[in-house]
Amino acid sequence: MMLRSTLAAALAALTAVPALAVEAPKPTPKVSYVHAGRLIDPVAGKVATDRLIRIEGERIVAVTAWTGAPTDGPVLDWSALTVLPGLIDMHTHIVDQEQTENIAEPLLTTAAEQAYIGAAHARSTLMAGFTSVRDVGTWRAFGDVALRDAIDKGLVPGPRMSVAGAYVTTPGGGGEVTGIAADVVIPAEMRRGVVEDVADTHRKTRDILVHGADFLKLIATGAVLTVGTEPGQLELSKEEIEAAVEEAAKRGTYATAHAHGAEGIKVAVRAGVRSIEHGSLIDDEGIALMKARGTWLVADIYNGDYIDEIGTKNGWPAETLRKNRETTDAQRDGFRKAVKAGVKIAYGTDAGVYPHGWNARQLPYMVRYGMTPMQAIQSATTSAAALMGKDKDVGCDQAGCYADLIAVAGDPLADVGLLQDVAKVMKGGVVYKDVPLAPKN
Repeated sequence: MMLRSTLAAALAALTAVPALAVEAPKPTPKVSYVHAGRLIDPVAGKVATDRLIRIEGERIVAVTAWTGAPTDGPVLDWSALTVLPGLIDMHTHIVDQEQTENIAEPLLTTAAEQAYIGAAHARSTLMAGFTSVRDVGTWRAFGDVALRDAIDKGLVPGPRMSVAGAYVTTPGGGGEVTGIAADVVIPAEMRRGVVEDVADTHRKTRDILVHGADFLKLIATGAVLTVGTEPGQLELSKEEIEAAVEEAAKRGTYATAHAHGAEGIKVAVRAGVRSIEHGSLIDDEGIALMKARGTWLVADIYNGDYIDEIGTKNGWPAETLRKNRETTDAQRDGFRKAVKAGVKIAYGTDAGVYPHGWNARQLPYMVRYGMTPMQAIQSATTSAAALMGKDKDVGCDQAGCYADLIAVAGDPLADVGLLQDVAKVMKGGVVYKDVPLAPKN
């Protein structure tokens, strides 16, 4: 309770901190409009020109042809831009510090300081055009729950968040703080999801869900970035994964599995997880199994280049760099095969390993490794929303959806990389970013 109070106080104080302040959004009128020059509808997979989007409160109520400015509400003139739904990143780590060469980094901040860090990252993510995220784990349990709730209450600006609460991992596994001296005691709040056996898995996953997590994040195999673990090594048993899946199902939600190794992927899919994170060493059998079971793949195929470049430059552990080299090309090959096989794919980047706000950098990689630009955009809109079970609310720009919209100069279906520089960001009918267009010569 003391931790929650500290986090709440720190988050509430953020509204008075200029360094984190975002320009105050204007009050949402009862009725407002957006005049879209081009409108990408990822649900239909089509593009329309000269559209009028009617917004009432937080939601879109109609999309029609532009026939002139309405008189019953203000009209945002985005007629020179391409408009599409706010993007969704299904694999972020917003609450924690960004990755560094220091393996003890998670131990160097207080809970209060971590709240400020998370709020800054949330703002950067929103301003990059990502109006929803699935945050898949934090070292300090439930910091993500507090941040999600603070955003929902309007205390700080940020994306809509679906959160995991804590990592579910084996002792010394990929979801642990490792590499520390044997006599250093890791705080209990950083080991909230460490499970010893099947019975313990039932207890710990119930606890995580009761304390506000939206879904469960299981660390099924070792990790590239966790010292002392190997990506190809299975860590949680099939029975432990099944226990977590069962507890999630009781509460109407699901489990996702961090799984690099081929065997770990197949074990997790057979145990009933809804999605596989990373999937670096997936084999043909695993691809066929995911296709047959309808399991989603969330693969961070940009990340390897960043780790290799910055990790080498800044002296990240040699073990980390070695594991990254062993998985990067294999992951991209597997991704290409999964796309060709028709596996369901949702957009996820592992933001937090690289700077928050860079989330769209992966989109060109997805095109390079087998997707069309429309498919890449759909992975970060309709597909991501479907994986979360929120496809009636987000990832869409049709009547009934939240008025979460972004706009960009140019045609992202010709160059999906343009989405790295969005000019406008609206969430729930409120404009958070409004970069003026450069005047024409």
